[in-house]
Amino acid sequence: MRRVYMALQSLAATVLLAPLAFASEGAEGGKTAGGVPLASNGLPNPSAGWDHLWEELMIDLVVIGVLFGGAALYMLLKYQAKSPDEQGTGPRLSKVQAIGWALIPAFVFMSDDLFLAAKGWSLWSVYRNPPANSLEVKLTAVQWGWSYKYPNGVETDVLRFPSHKPVVLRMTSEDVIHSYWAVKYRVKEDVMPGRITYVWFNPVNEGKAYVTCTEFCGTGHSQMYGDIISMPQGEYDAWMASQVAPAAAPAPAPAPAS
Repeated sequence: MRRVYMALQSLAATVLLAPLAFASEGAEGGKTAGGVPLASNGLPNPSAGWDHLWEELMIDLVVIGVLFGGAALYMLLKYQAKSPDEQGTGPRLSKVQAIGWALIPAFVFMSDDLFLAAKGWSLWSVYRNPPANSLEVKLTAVQWGWSYKYPNGVETDVLRFPSHKPVVLRMTSEDVIHSYWAVKYRVKEDVMPGRITYVWFNPVNEGKAYVTCTEFCGTGHSQMYGDIISMPQGEYDAWMASQVAPAAAPAPAPAPAS
């Protein structure tokens, strides 16, 4: 009984300390923040963290599926009845053996589950804490499109932003509940009337990405999609200047009355 107790104690320590050990290993390498990979601009890259966690989850499911499937197949073949009248008998286990067979496998699998849960919580914390130097854009959803308003007052239906600079979207809706999904950046959040929600992402590469609404919002729901574009800082500055110039130009004087 003492040996079983010591084994369970060791497994419990593994369950509690494994996430911390992995987090410390990443921090020492200078490549992660809270277990989330850092991008080339030195800030957390939530989309990379999401992809990494998804891969680990898939590996976990495959390993567990193969183990349980293999064990079930082995027992099915080994202990199958040889005749309709055959009755099997299971081995008698002592109390220590019964406790060990129940708790040790549970601790082994729970340690893996708690490790993934800890990583998921760390990733969620990064998603909920935008960097201080982010570009903040107001997003308004309306049936059936997106409108973006920059801090200088420029409004557009296509979001453009400089690469290597985090972007925060402060979102609200003018009519019904929508859900904003930027597929490439692994962010999705409900957009509701009378409430402001937010998402942020770290665009480390230039290019066009796809956004769509994932909450049924009426007959035009399937057409509620669009593009967001990451571009070099110089191109973004030139584009923004071209948007500001027409708004700053004085209105033409009225024609004199004849």
